[in-house]
Amino acid sequence: MDSYQNAYMGLPGISPEELHFLQQANAELNENQQKYFHMAYTSKRKSPQDILVFSLVGLFLVPGLQRFIVGQIGMGIAYLFTVGLCFVGSIMDVVNHKSLALEFNRKVAFDSYQIARMSS
Repeated sequence: MDSYQNAYMGLPGISPEELHFLQQANAELNENQQKYFHMAYTSKRKSPQDILVFSLVGLFLVPGLQRFIVGQIGMGIAYLFTVGLCFVGSIMDVVNHKSLALEFNRKVAFDSYQIARMSS
């Protein structure tokens, strides 16, 4: 697990909260399952910096882009047709980009955990 913990530390923008739930997800997995988890998680994870960039693009060019990127299609459509909920929602997403990324990454970790458990 130490080798994967070090690999997770190298992920861009990783927070202590994210590292903690990754450690919890890996706790019950054997080494082969940890490999699958690591591959699945790192391929789908979004860094907070990426979400910030998408939020800024969403604020100025394509309202709701950040919501489409994190898989919230309904909110993305709502932002698109209401110009980012009259810019207020888009501004809130710029401010809260880290929590958007963390929420998305938790879902990805859960999905990756399920994939890893089935891989044995």
